[in-house]
Amino acid sequence: MTRTERAERNRDAALAAFITKKAEIDAMISRIAALSADHFIASPDEVNWGHVGTLEHYASLLCQITDAAFHEGEYTE
Repeated sequence: MTRTERAERNRDAALAAFITKKAEIDAMISRIAALSADHFIASPDEVNWGHVGTLEHYASLLCQITDAAFHEGEYTE
């Protein structure tokens, strides 16, 4: 196998891994969106500060992701 063939094979493998990982992320985003649409399965009559804390934690984790993805916050260049 030539160097060029190895490089092409490596790029193909990287692309396949990228597409697989993107599909995983898309599935997670879809699940989170559905959970949010269902108000995180919280009944308005039962919402308490624990629910708020849970959403605050989720928001913090999502903020880390969006900051990294969009080069914002601590990831600003």
